[in-house]
Amino acid sequence: MIGIVSHRNDQSFSKRWIEYCENQCIKYKVIDCYKNDVIDQIKNCDIIMWHHHHMSPKDILFAKQLLFSLEHSGKIVFPDFKTNWHFDDKLGQKYLLESMGMPLVPSYIFYTKKEAYEWISKAIFPKVFKLRRGAGSCNVSLINNKRNALKVLNIAFGKGFRQYRSFPVIKEQWRKYNLGLIDSTSMLKTFLRIVKEPEYSANIGRERGYVYFQDYIENNDCDIRVIVIYEKAFAIKRINRKNDFKASGSGNISYEKNNFNDATIRLSFDLAKKLQTQCVAFDYVYQNEKPLVVEISYGFSAEVYDPCVGYWDKNMNWYEGRFNPYAWMVDGLLKSV
Repeated sequence: MIGIVSHRNDQSFSKRWIEYCENQCIKYKVIDCYKNDVIDQIKNCDIIMWHHHHMSPKDILFAKQLLFSLEHSGKIVFPDFKTNWHFDDKLGQKYLLESMGMPLVPSYIFYTKKEAYEWISKAIFPKVFKLRRGAGSCNVSLINNKRNALKVLNIAFGKGFRQYRSFPVIKEQWRKYNLGLIDSTSMLKTFLRIVKEPEYSANIGRERGYVYFQDYIENNDCDIRVIVIYEKAFAIKRINRKNDFKASGSGNISYEKNNFNDATIRLSFDLAKKLQTQCVAFDYVYQNEKPLVVEISYGFSAEVYDPCVGYWDKNMNWYEGRFNPYAWMVDGLLKSV
């Protein structure tokens, strides 16, 4: 029996999992993990699947802890510990990728203002400043000089950064509205958040006590995202926003196979195997044609990937046409029972 935590969010995997289980006559039950009796609910389940979200206040509070607890008790879970612990945690990803000798964009973390100041005084700019949390290029900015780096430093070791910052979000949502990527209702909600901070941001509190920078890798007008689920992979090319260095969340995506070189796909399979993940998305930029990992994630927005034109298996065989990566997740877990 599979226990599936269901979400109303259209981007959630849960709807796709449920559809697949119903089509394949796989036994499942819907779990309400927000109830106190969640442990009783899953007693007869061998597998638990939860696509928890980094902007859900409740999920942030306990999703990882619940999944880790269930895995520790002997349940098979998705995402499991090695897939999940570093989700929406860029600092954790830095330590993980560096410790395993993986090709991470050179990254720098400082926990004291003095050390950060000394590094900034010698650093070559521009650099990319990031907060620990955030997806879709949220909380990412280009720091062009030492003066701006010191401004960031003073905020980081002073009042701190709100997880949700109104002006950058309004600017980005207005861009998407003008491109027809969001409707007027979404735009109105964005303006209302000026007055009322989103609950997830309020719960997290301000980010302070550290600064995190990455090298700015020049001459990239896009990034490449490769997703590896067990022993299959697919990819998209995300084009940078106009007059911007950021590609994630731009909404300008290319899917054709000729966008992706075999070396990057092979590297993704190798990295996923070393990380022992069930599902992992690698975001790459290139320096002298060498792929460098910007960050990783277990989750992705389901509908963005529906237009993908095919996938690779671990032997680099290409399969043209539509596919169901959410079925791969279910089947992979069932093989573990």
